[in-house]
Amino acid sequence: MSQQREPSSAEEIPDLLADLVSIKSENPPGDERPAAEFIVDWFEDNDIDAKLVYEPYEDRPQVVAEVGSGDPTLVLNGHTDVYPAGDTSRWEHPPYAAEIEDGKLYGRGSADMKLGVTLAMLTARDLKPEIESGELAGSILFQAPVGQETGDPGTMGLIDEGYVGDYAVVLEPTRMRTVTSHKGLSWYDITVKGEPGHSARPDSGRNAIEEAHPLLTRLLEYDEELRTQTNELVGPAYANLTQIEGGLTGNMIPEEVTVRLERRFFPTETREEIDEEVDAILEEVEREHDLALEWERVSSYESTDAADDSYPAEVFRKHSASAADVPTEPAGRPWAADTRWFVNHTDVPAITWGPGDSVQCGRYDEHIEIDEATVALGVLQDATREILSDE
Repeated sequence: MSQQREPSSAEEIPDLLADLVSIKSENPPGDERPAAEFIVDWFEDNDIDAKLVYEPYEDRPQVVAEVGSGDPTLVLNGHTDVYPAGDTSRWEHPPYAAEIEDGKLYGRGSADMKLGVTLAMLTARDLKPEIESGELAGSILFQAPVGQETGDPGTMGLIDEGYVGDYAVVLEPTRMRTVTSHKGLSWYDITVKGEPGHSARPDSGRNAIEEAHPLLTRLLEYDEELRTQTNELVGPAYANLTQIEGGLTGNMIPEEVTVRLERRFFPTETREEIDEEVDAILEEVEREHDLALEWERVSSYESTDAADDSYPAEVFRKHSASAADVPTEPAGRPWAADTRWFVNHTDVPAITWGPGDSVQCGRYDEHIEIDEATVALGVLQDATREILSDE
């Protein structure tokens, strides 16, 4: 492993990350505004043009900041929303206290992905003198979109507003692996119809929860079938049962029950193909069990299948390997990322890359390792320099 020059701003990582983590920006419900306003103020304090973008959501502003105007332009993308903290009594370190212990900074969003946002902010500021002097020919476009955790088109909204570049890096936690493939996912709400009645006379109605039994059995079988299929970069497919709602009160026969199915699919598949697959299974259940089912796809993330030999992929692999012995083989992840908006809707070569471990996402006592963050800042800045160089 080569000796990497530690960026002069590395000592600022814990404080800036702590500031971001301490700002509660949970989604749902979509409370990104305070984090966005903090980021804009920070850039303005550092003499960098930044602004809030009120598309596509007036009450959930996004952030863009621009350094330089030359070509090529590298987009550094990091979402501001985080998972809800859940039961805070189960956190050993309070979710928004940003406590540091044994070289780790704890807090909701520390890994996913306010560390990525922190590194992007510092990189834009640190490279500003080199860009403005002409030492680097290109420019940096910082994006802080909303709604990544719930599949909202935050990044796509920024692209639609013209905030796009020649290359893009989405700074999700990958342990500095250069990731080019992600699973897609679709959420389906499947409703089983029954007939209401008083529970003192249960046969006066038709219990939708009981009627749902063959549906649940078939969906569990569906998941077992999918798990036998696998993709070398992102692993097996899944059909997860993640929510169920039914019944109005404790002494009524429930008229309907709704089951949430989460279908994780391969980079080579489309959500339209998965729609057809789910529809065929539900028609089979209806036919064989004389059920009345209704379904809708309520949300979806497209899969990502980017070129693994793109210019930014090669640059980031090289610098990550040199600085941290990170493997250089093509890599994928089983979760969705905003990389899909660049890959599927523009001609911009894009990768997913960042420090931190995605196993921390959504967990109690989510944390990052400060030493890894320090190395990653150097990798990000050196890789950015190479991409923005006119040589």
